[in-house]
Amino acid sequence: MTRRTKILATLGPGSSDESSLKKLIQAGVNVFRLNFSHGSAEEHTQRAQLIRKIAQSLDTPVGVLCDMQGPKIRIGSFAEDAKIDLANGDLFNLDSDVDPESGNQDAVYIDQQLLEDMDAGDTLLLDDGRLTFEITEKSSGAARCKVIQGGVLSSKKGVNKLGGGLSADALTDKDKADIKTAAALNTDYLAISFVRSDEDVKETRKLLDAAGSSAHIIAKIERAEAITEEFLPGIIESADGVMVARGDLGVEIGDANLVAVQKQLIEAANSANKVVITATQMMESMISAPTPTRAEVFDVANAVLDGTDAVMLSAETAVGDYPVETVSAMARVIEGAEKHPLTQRSKHRIDETFQRIDESLALSAMYVANHLQGVKAVICMTETGFTPLLMSRITSSLPIYALAEKAGTCEITALYKGVVPVPFETSKLDPSEINHLAVEKLREYNAVSDGDLVLITKGDFVNVQGGTNTLKIVRVGDVIR
Repeated sequence: MTRRTKILATLGPGSSDESSLKKLIQAGVNVFRLNFSHGSAEEHTQRAQLIRKIAQSLDTPVGVLCDMQGPKIRIGSFAEDAKIDLANGDLFNLDSDVDPESGNQDAVYIDQQLLEDMDAGDTLLLDDGRLTFEITEKSSGAARCKVIQGGVLSSKKGVNKLGGGLSADALTDKDKADIKTAAALNTDYLAISFVRSDEDVKETRKLLDAAGSSAHIIAKIERAEAITEEFLPGIIESADGVMVARGDLGVEIGDANLVAVQKQLIEAANSANKVVITATQMMESMISAPTPTRAEVFDVANAVLDGTDAVMLSAETAVGDYPVETVSAMARVIEGAEKHPLTQRSKHRIDETFQRIDESLALSAMYVANHLQGVKAVICMTETGFTPLLMSRITSSLPIYALAEKAGTCEITALYKGVVPVPFETSKLDPSEINHLAVEKLREYNAVSDGDLVLITKGDFVNVQGGTNTLKIVRVGDVIR
């Protein structure tokens, strides 16, 4: 059985050379993440070029996702980059008048804009929730805090407010410059951090358009406000996909609420025909260990059962000691989870009516694929990748082969669950030969044999956007037209 759920891996110093990239792709990476919180524009551009070079040599389409840093909702630095130890009950100040580089045992710098979003009685969580402060007094320039959960605090650690409400802009000046870099290196996906509303997505779209890029936008859901009924539907509608970014989100809403929210976000994205990525600490122990913990195995498996398109690795592949082993382990866990019946049944939009011909046809094709005995594969001729995206919302054990000629379409579909991207040049073919040659292409993948049934969807005119209007069922070995 072909693995359906995709693997998104972050590149870093220990995984960006040619040999490592080749091994990672062979181990199962479908899309690479370039983290713009680290590294220069030149480094990211070189990595993207190398990814495409190696992917082409392996005849395996691999996508590139550029992840914007977003706002620095952080404290300043301590003098000489020292660390301070805070005990439960200590008093500590977050102060906009302190030198940003000279924090001490009593106070550290924080941006004035962040202070304006804080009030006495608020609970603050620092360093991914490792330390907890309660604001006891608030003035125009400082917040006096009591340490509820102490520990070691070092420079530039993140600050979250329990329940959300810190209003730093999602796109910084750095992000706007980085979007131009991402467009220039022809990224397939662009992820924006700390999205607050659909306006952040729309602004990103304008910046990408201005830079000449048609990259798909992934909205990272990591603010408490973003999961509310007021904002979430608009974010999902305006973006091409969402990322369940469980780090900051878990800090803001509390770990106990995170499991239900993950399931809700995945379901909401799938219902809206949008791609969804589950991220953060999925196999974190493998940064320094060659095997995952049982808890990590279950975490990845549960994301698969929830219906995520992809699971993401961060430090595990960026700076970890076992990047290839981590990808291989994740692939095995996914394959194990996908044997469960929950991953092979679907009621997606079963009681709804449709406005679009291509959506109606795509979902009809998957219904036939799941219920007609003998079907081994689905072939989807696609210009933009939209029809295979629609198909991939239907849970199935059958692979969907997205055959595309347009540059970039295969790399986009590399993130969709259940979709196998296949470069397929049709512009120079006789239209009467296309179906036959498409089936022969699957033979090259050892995906079908004589006697198998294959579904083919396409439009009357190949290489035309939005034209899918035909579903055909053919038998391998017969004369196919």
